[in-house]
Amino acid sequence: METMIAKKPVVSQKGLPETFIEVGHFQMCKYRQHTPGDIFLSEKNQADGRVITALSDGLGSGVKAGVLATLTATMATKFIANDIPIKRAAEIIMNTLPVCKERGISYATFTLVDIEPSATVRIMEYDNPPYILIRQQTMVEPIKDMSVIERKDKSTAPKREAILQYSVYEAHPGDRLIFFSDGVTQAGMGSPCFPFGWGHPNVQTFILDRISEQPEISARDLARAVVQEAVMHDGYKAKDDITCGVVYFRRPRDLLIMTGPPVHPESDSEIARIFSLFDGQKIICGGTTANILSRELNRPIQVVLKDFDAKIPPASEMEGADMVTEGIITMGAVSEILENDGNMDGLNRTAATKMVEMFLNCDRIWFVVGTKINEAHQDPNMPVELEIRRNVVKKIASLLEERYLKEVHIQYF
Repeated sequence: METMIAKKPVVSQKGLPETFIEVGHFQMCKYRQHTPGDIFLSEKNQADGRVITALSDGLGSGVKAGVLATLTATMATKFIANDIPIKRAAEIIMNTLPVCKERGISYATFTLVDIEPSATVRIMEYDNPPYILIRQQTMVEPIKDMSVIERKDKSTAPKREAILQYSVYEAHPGDRLIFFSDGVTQAGMGSPCFPFGWGHPNVQTFILDRISEQPEISARDLARAVVQEAVMHDGYKAKDDITCGVVYFRRPRDLLIMTGPPVHPESDSEIARIFSLFDGQKIICGGTTANILSRELNRPIQVVLKDFDAKIPPASEMEGADMVTEGIITMGAVSEILENDGNMDGLNRTAATKMVEMFLNCDRIWFVVGTKINEAHQDPNMPVELEIRRNVVKKIASLLEERYLKEVHIQYF
């Protein structure tokens, strides 16, 4: 990951693309399994800006299913990233995957999505439930081409055929692409309400209802809602691995994080100007930084003790800021949560969890980092986890870019 360093002050976001591709997913393992048999991967190709995602469902559940699903999803993303056409990539995968001798089917199914910066979307599906395309709160029926691949089986057994479904379309702002494993459509199978499973039509209806209730719902929140509804139909004990991925084309959301005092005091007025002119959400991270902006903008700071936590200092409030936090401890906690796939289950609501939510809900993230050394962080008696501010910012930026496909800019003062 190469962190982008702004050459000019981050004052305006004019001239940047007005459509952002948000990718989110949510997953739950089969009840009493600790290793997922479904794998969801996504990456942004740094060479050409394409967004590539893959959802693979391994046959059965547990470690064996997870290994084969990982192999499938990893091969798919790497092939497409290296400019192998999606159809050819699917053929290679089909002829690489082992086949179950008893059932005569592949050990893993997949949905591959390749999105160009021009918003051309190519999708290849094999044995996963059909994807759902929502445009202007209405379901769009995609046109699909069927491809039959004859497996190159070296054994004397009868040759097997696999049917792939390929589609291509131009995405519009506001489009949502939703795809999932059969743990979603088969949820509740055998129950009085859904003897044959929740089913694709019911999943469509649920998604349309949820978007109607929350028109701006994020990709990750919609994916979570679908999975949680499926688990509910399974009596809160998932009968299979359940995974949902969502791609949302929308207007980008911007976030500014100002942390650390500048090396030169005469830059205080410049960072105050950047803060005032920024069009988006704003976080001030660090007491010294907050005091500088409070002084320069003549805006008082007030501590909020509502979300008290023994480890994370409480947040504060200042006019014009969405959040004001302590610095290095809070950012260190944010880094840990992001490294844990953004999982905040069981954590107290703190300034760190709120900051993570803001990171995940925004698309273009701008760090303005003061590089004046804080002597307190060089004290050998301080806890080991108190890294230098710049290193923590770089780690957070790397996680946001590589794992969460965010666009990150850093400017040092």
